[in-house]
Amino acid sequence: MQGLMMDRQLLISSLIEHGAKVYHDREIVSRTVEGPIHRYTFADLHGRSKQVAGALTALGIKAADRIATLAWNGYRHVELYFGVSGMEAVCHTLNPRLHPSQLIYILNHAEDRLLFTDLTFLPLVEAIAGQLKTVEGIVVMTDADHMPESKLSNLLCYEDLLSEQDDDFVWPDFDENTAASLCYTSGTTGNPKGVLFSHRSSVLHAFCVSLPAVLALSESETFLPVVPMFHVNAWGTPYAIPMTGTKLVMPGPALDGASLTELMNAEGVTSTAGVPTVWSGLLNYWREHDTSVPTLKITIIGGSAVPRSMVEAFDKEFGIEVRQGWGMTEMSPIGSINILKPEQRVAPDTERYDIQVRQGRAVYGVEMKIVDAEGKTLPCDGKAFGELKVRGPWVSRAYYCGEEDEVLDSEGWFPTGDVATIDADGYMHITDRIKDLIKSGGEWISSIELENLAMSHPDVMQAAVIGIPDEKWAERPLLIVKLKAEAAPSKEDLLGFFKGKVADWSIPDDVVMVEELPIGGTGKVQKTELRKMYA
Repeated sequence: MQGLMMDRQLLISSLIEHGAKVYHDREIVSRTVEGPIHRYTFADLHGRSKQVAGALTALGIKAADRIATLAWNGYRHVELYFGVSGMEAVCHTLNPRLHPSQLIYILNHAEDRLLFTDLTFLPLVEAIAGQLKTVEGIVVMTDADHMPESKLSNLLCYEDLLSEQDDDFVWPDFDENTAASLCYTSGTTGNPKGVLFSHRSSVLHAFCVSLPAVLALSESETFLPVVPMFHVNAWGTPYAIPMTGTKLVMPGPALDGASLTELMNAEGVTSTAGVPTVWSGLLNYWREHDTSVPTLKITIIGGSAVPRSMVEAFDKEFGIEVRQGWGMTEMSPIGSINILKPEQRVAPDTERYDIQVRQGRAVYGVEMKIVDAEGKTLPCDGKAFGELKVRGPWVSRAYYCGEEDEVLDSEGWFPTGDVATIDADGYMHITDRIKDLIKSGGEWISSIELENLAMSHPDVMQAAVIGIPDEKWAERPLLIVKLKAEAAPSKEDLLGFFKGKVADWSIPDDVVMVEELPIGGTGKVQKTELRKMYA
């Protein structure tokens, strides 16, 4: 017997329709590439998203066509999120931090028909345009007054396209399993792979993002995503904003400490999200200038492991709760979030921080398990560690265009490539990536554990640990650090810092001090590059 409920499709257009009707006067505030602060309402966003859909239709774009974006976090980019997917095309966000050869590969692989770009990235587009096989037009996301001179013949002006359309476009109704957006993995090994999200998966993920135990979005909150809209759809937050009526503040290209602090204070930001490298710079700015953001209550940190020192600094120095999140492009991306249980909130600081450096508990919609080398499920005792596998309605089952045919295991689980433990309370803790584990003399060494310890040293800004070949032990850990300004610790001081905190045999043999660590397009240290450099 089936239930007698209506069968309404879960579509991205329904999110902005809801926001425009129920929260019509809520604001979206953006720092623009051109300079000024721009502000308008959810109702304005809805109308202009319809103009986007009308403009695309006038340009001959059809259902399933891929439309690429190369843009910062701003109101026009949000319009594309809703306008492109709403008219049944596919919004394909590009990461401008990738190497030009990777961008060329991705654009050709996706067979994008149009490319929308912010002014910042036009020189990059001009450099690669001749190698793009399917792109018919390039739309500069600005108005006529700011249109640049260019050698490109197929250049269009965003605001001119919208001015030719009314806001009476009717959102089509279609199957919720239709593709909505496309993101590519960062491609640390081989070519980047496409992850194709559906309307259904995106709407369900938006529900998850909004929950009190995740981002706690609501009409009483103001959210600023530092995580880029080209990084797994800004972790799904643009879709959750009109669902919940949260005021949205977009930082544009200005991600330095001064600009972020000024914008957060001006708009009363209560929560934010981004990768650890951004927050490290912001914390240093606050300390150096004796400032902060008093309204900020929660920062969601993901992308890579959060150092204990960062959790402690936000809490003790600024009274801000860190919620560490974990996920993958293939997971839309949220898989877990670290929220303290009520009894843990009153525990001693050291105990709380020990819990907060874990990646957290699975959110509703995601199942997790750890398995050994033979695929046997391991106990959730906080001690056994194995490969982490996941499944759920917003987890990818295949890659775009059939790359890597066998993505899931025989039981339908997605192998994440992470090594983790899960304790009796459900807190998952990633000990390393499978490819980053160091096996020395038959014993496993966690590079993440050593990195987090290194970054708690008062002189260390960033740290990475890699395994390098060793005749006797097969592999030994090498510590590579970027120091804070004017810091000058000795190698002995840095290595001695590990003493008593980890087993002696797992302490790195040597330290290399560098001006910069190689950072990839998603803000993570590129260990593949480090392994090549120090092989």
